[in-house]
Amino acid sequence: MVNILRTILLSGLVLISAAQPKDDDVLPGFQSLKSLEPLGTAFAEYFHNVTLKGLDLVNPRLPTQQDLLCLKHLTELVSALSSGEYWALKMIDSWGSIPPGILTGNQYSLGNYDECLNIKKNSIRGKYCFLETKPSNIIGIENALTPYWKIKTATCFPDSCSAVHMNKFLSQMSQRILNFSIPGTIMTIKDSSCQTTESEPWDGLTYFTIIFLSLMGSIVAIFTLYDYFLCQDQDKLPAIVKVFSARVNSRAIFRIVNTNSNPNVIDCLHGIRCMSLFWVVYCHGHQYLSSVYINFLHFIPWAEYPFTSFFVHGFFSVDSFFVIGGLLVALITLRSMDKTKGKLNVPLMYLHRLIRIVPIVAMAILVYMNLMGVVANGPLFKDGFSGKQNCENGWYRTLLFVNNYFDDGCLGHTWYLSVDMQLFLISPILLISLHKWGKKAAAGIVVLIVLFAGLLFGSMMVNHYAMLLKNSNEETQKLYFYTHYHCTPWLIGFMFGYFLYLNQGRKFHLNWIAVWSGWILCLAMLFTSIFALYPAAEWTSPALSTLEDASYYTLTRLGWSFSICWVIFACMQGYGGLANSFLSSPLWQPLSRLSYSVYIWHVFVLEINTRITRTNLYLSDYQMMLRFWSDIGISTLLAFVLYLIIEAPFAGLDLFIRPQKKVSNNCKTSTILDATKQIDIVTDGSNEVEERSN
Repeated sequence: MVNILRTILLSGLVLISAAQPKDDDVLPGFQSLKSLEPLGTAFAEYFHNVTLKGLDLVNPRLPTQQDLLCLKHLTELVSALSSGEYWALKMIDSWGSIPPGILTGNQYSLGNYDECLNIKKNSIRGKYCFLETKPSNIIGIENALTPYWKIKTATCFPDSCSAVHMNKFLSQMSQRILNFSIPGTIMTIKDSSCQTTESEPWDGLTYFTIIFLSLMGSIVAIFTLYDYFLCQDQDKLPAIVKVFSARVNSRAIFRIVNTNSNPNVIDCLHGIRCMSLFWVVYCHGHQYLSSVYINFLHFIPWAEYPFTSFFVHGFFSVDSFFVIGGLLVALITLRSMDKTKGKLNVPLMYLHRLIRIVPIVAMAILVYMNLMGVVANGPLFKDGFSGKQNCENGWYRTLLFVNNYFDDGCLGHTWYLSVDMQLFLISPILLISLHKWGKKAAAGIVVLIVLFAGLLFGSMMVNHYAMLLKNSNEETQKLYFYTHYHCTPWLIGFMFGYFLYLNQGRKFHLNWIAVWSGWILCLAMLFTSIFALYPAAEWTSPALSTLEDASYYTLTRLGWSFSICWVIFACMQGYGGLANSFLSSPLWQPLSRLSYSVYIWHVFVLEINTRITRTNLYLSDYQMMLRFWSDIGISTLLAFVLYLIIEAPFAGLDLFIRPQKKVSNNCKTSTILDATKQIDIVTDGSNEVEERSN
């Protein structure tokens, strides 16, 4: 979970555990706080008679040039307000007030961000800042909630005034104009919350990122135009054109392959991959909630709803990816080893994976760090990407695929790639063992699955880890990110891939009792995994014992993986029915091929969509679903563009590694791969299936 969720939970527990406040306790503090609503008007009235001496800027030091400039601009502002000048009225109009709905969790009054920053009058420019208030008398909670709950109200000052000046003004305003002070309430403005139209100068990495993307985009455009206007025969394109042409790569993305056209292709994987991707994006959307929601504390009762189980147990979507990943590594590689008489070119295998994965991850680090603040802005967008500091300190951990073992990893969602890569690195040992010793090696891998499941169970028992949302903590995240805790789904998928390899081309004849029993057990396991903890999810319900938590998480991790294997098996064998029709639909194929790019870039879109917010929002399942469709839609568009200019060109380097057939050098007959061979690369984030038909 991200930090904001821990804050929500902590605040929720505080509210629930607090004594029920009395009306007589709430009313005085609430009335005092609400009387601060007309902040902008009070500010304007106060500065009609403001002087340098009155602001105490001369004590205990002489005024600086900045002090004098700030006072000069304030004097001009007051004069302009008196004469009703438009720009001055806009500066006051852009202020926020005490947020409506503070008793339901609203923390922000955003004012009008763009109105403030667009103010330009001679040398005066608007500066947008947040005034932070820590209420102690709200709803009768004086000590418990205050450290975690801040009310933030937008203010607008001339940009020549610093936070020191503004805090002085606000302090005097509350005492002299409003004639009272709010006990236990701290009103401050920090320079770190302020924004102006002047952005920070671009550093070298920002220039490099923009230049590199522009260069790659230009190369792709040139080869696309060359392909479109000069190459008439699309079956005889030069390899370099195949690599860079957006026309060729777009055709590969959107090419629809008929279901069951090749017995070596598992069509239902497209649907499983896409549905899992939707689930991941939906869950991550909840993790990027911000407290601009007017009913932010609705999260507390929401956590008890049955529907919430899809979010709380969203980690099963990643387990589905691991099952598919292990399956493909075993199935594809073992088939390939049959053709090479058991030989496995491990360095080439690693190189192929690195070419597919590393370039887009490296580019994502650069784009997240350097371009997020360039392409978007907003009241909550100070300093660009929220994980920029982590990326500056630990970018190499992500590129080395070890960031899942560090709390401050760069691009936190890439922990999945790290786990998958670490398992892929040890896969040659398992593959060679299976090909050499067959079922004896398979039995050893089954023992490994049991041992790692036992390790997970034992760790939860010893460390008292809890899976319920209300009892989870930072230590629990180890169960989610660490490879040795998360490898069982991958190993189960790997063994299932070996099973399919041994039985390739075989038709299993099952009676209706076996088929229905399989589907009933499968669906029971899937729904049990998601909803088993629902009765204990209530905040006031007694916590589960460590044994119950450990048993649930260990067994469902195994059960979910076996259930996914059954779905794949049933669809392949013709027992999928409606499920197979849905999951194997050709409509899933384009998104399935883009799934890796969407996974990499969706957090970029989620964070931008969260932090560009200009007005307060309302939190509900329906609103989150509306947001999900915008998130997945924009993420897919962004992924498609970056697929064409980054992922496809670098992945195309693999064409120069494979054996090539030389023909004369022109568009119609050129140095290309065998023209009769079509290659369809289907990715699940880090694994490839190659469909080759002559």
